[in-house]
Amino acid sequence: MSGSNFGIIGLGTMGRNLALNIESHGSRVAVWNLETDWIADFITKHPGAKFEGTPTFEQFTAALSRPRRIMMMIPAGKPVDATIEKLQPLLERGDVLIDGGNSWFEDTRRREAALRSAGIHFVGCGVSGGEEGARFGPSLMPGGSGEAWNIIRDVLEAIAAKTEAGACVTHVGPDGAGHFVKMVHNGIEYGDMQLIAESWDVLRRGLGLTAPETADVFEKWNDGPLASFLTELTARVCRTIDPETKQPLVDVVMDKAGQKGTGKWTAQVALDMAVAIPTIAAAIDARVLSSLKDERVAASKVLSGPTPNRPPQAERRQLIDDLGDALYAARICAYAQGMALIRAGSDKYQWNINLAEIGRIWKGGCIIRARLLDPVRRAFETKPDLVNLLLDPGIREGIQHAQAGWRRTVTRATEAGIPMLAHASALGYFDSYRTARLPQSLTQAQRDAFGAHTYERTDRPGAVHSEW
Repeated sequence: MSGSNFGIIGLGTMGRNLALNIESHGSRVAVWNLETDWIADFITKHPGAKFEGTPTFEQFTAALSRPRRIMMMIPAGKPVDATIEKLQPLLERGDVLIDGGNSWFEDTRRREAALRSAGIHFVGCGVSGGEEGARFGPSLMPGGSGEAWNIIRDVLEAIAAKTEAGACVTHVGPDGAGHFVKMVHNGIEYGDMQLIAESWDVLRRGLGLTAPETADVFEKWNDGPLASFLTELTARVCRTIDPETKQPLVDVVMDKAGQKGTGKWTAQVALDMAVAIPTIAAAIDARVLSSLKDERVAASKVLSGPTPNRPPQAERRQLIDDLGDALYAARICAYAQGMALIRAGSDKYQWNINLAEIGRIWKGGCIIRARLLDPVRRAFETKPDLVNLLLDPGIREGIQHAQAGWRRTVTRATEAGIPMLAHASALGYFDSYRTARLPQSLTQAQRDAFGAHTYERTDRPGAVHSEW
């Protein structure tokens, strides 16, 4: 008899922790993995738990009650299509198949349409929170049909992270909406991590703080408006000692940052949709530049710049306060850019995404969870059609308060030769957005002068061409 009411495909780090999370909330879970010895090992390690190991897809689907609810936690791309191809003949109308990986949202749209024609629900579901989140409460971003959401809602709400605003899960919208929002979430994550890294660089090289002293700064920041998972994590990372060298472990880590592709996707989609996300793009560029380690080492021997001039101890407190203001304002700009991209995607694909709900479900469980998401959520609750987060009165007041320290920080870092790709791009974004007339009047004049591309006049409508 079919006794499991949820199925997990893939027992890697995220899959097995989600299975444990689901089982701990009352479900009997059928599990499948390509390497069948992983299944036996998983079952053995959790005696007495309500798991059913199924080495074949036939046994797996037979073990599940109807309508079947199945979540794939496998690598994105071809493995997802291959798994769907093997599973589909074993599924029935009304079953729900969930892809919990970081899949390209256009692939999700394609898969959802194909399975919909067979009467099977397909849900692309963003999952954020890493290993700990998967086990004890992630932020979940499911797309797909409303009917599919109603079938899986009870389980997803049970396992999601909880805050005072409720479970950190919502029905994001049709077809690829969930994976689109997760993609943008990861882009914002790139931006936030780079802003924090640049702030840390200013503390280390600009102010001469030790790694433990930078941990003190981040811990203090985490008690205020900058409170976030990444701020807290940074303090912990900066305080960790390498057991081999007895030095701060962060100083032993090679300065080359990797990436898995979702940040790049965010930038590509933003270009396609004509949405400016310079802070997220700068974060991607910074990771690419970091990968050029050998080139940078060679360049450092022949390219000179200013040497950071350490300020007197008496000035350090004000400089750190300014830096905190800069991080706050730049972080707001990263969120503003991400939310603008989500709105553009929602409009293009008619997803009707509720941006206040996105702010709410990001408040807990996910990597970018932060205190700042409270005013972000309030901004879109107050004005659902808000075109840019910077225009909200509360957000605007916070930026205004931080602006002087933000500008001083970027100026000092530039004068000291400390790269501020993300901070400077955020400030440039803010200044561009608040400027009524930009110098692109010259750009368009140039385009008309060399290519007869025409231009619009300020004093009357219509496209015109001039002889320059």
